[in-house]
Amino acid sequence: MAAHDLKIETAFATLPLPGEAESGDLCLTKRVGKGTLVAVVDGLGHGQEAAGAAHAAVAAVDRYSREPLIDLVRRCHDAMVGLRGAVLGLAYLDPQAATMTWLGVGNIGGVLLRADLGNSPSRVTLVPNAGFIGAEPTRPTTRSVPLALGDTVILFSDGIKDGFVDSLVLSHTPQEIADFVIT
Repeated sequence: MAAHDLKIETAFATLPLPGEAESGDLCLTKRVGKGTLVAVVDGLGHGQEAAGAAHAAVAAVDRYSREPLIDLVRRCHDAMVGLRGAVLGLAYLDPQAATMTWLGVGNIGGVLLRADLGNSPSRVTLVPNAGFIGAEPTRPTTRSVPLALGDTVILFSDGIKDGFVDSLVLSHTPQEIADFVIT
């Protein structure tokens, strides 16, 4: 398989808490260089203040998207001074190098599901760093993993279905998978 065969498709789903008009959950997907940057942000708490923190983080990621993932965390921290704070997951998917570089801070999760079950391991859990963005500056670490044609990457915050990975139908579209995870 040539690296150029990798195709990146993204989807996002969120539900505000009952009684809330806004959700503090946001996502950004942006073409950066020859790859795609994905950010998942969950403002601390819920409602308008959580949404404000999430919007500040997403704006910082968007503005400084060409910087290394670790530097984006600092940019998000700076953007949220005086706001509630947030947890953050960042992934850069590089189809030419057939890799994903991942970074998470707080209760953001991720899983890479291998299309070729002959690859070991068939499931890679992407473990975040402790803490949250917007209080004490943090210096998280990144992890890079190889990608192959048909692999599925799911990044998520709290409030999702427990054990959702075992019930996924990977032949569904990315949006169908995203909607399934939150319902």
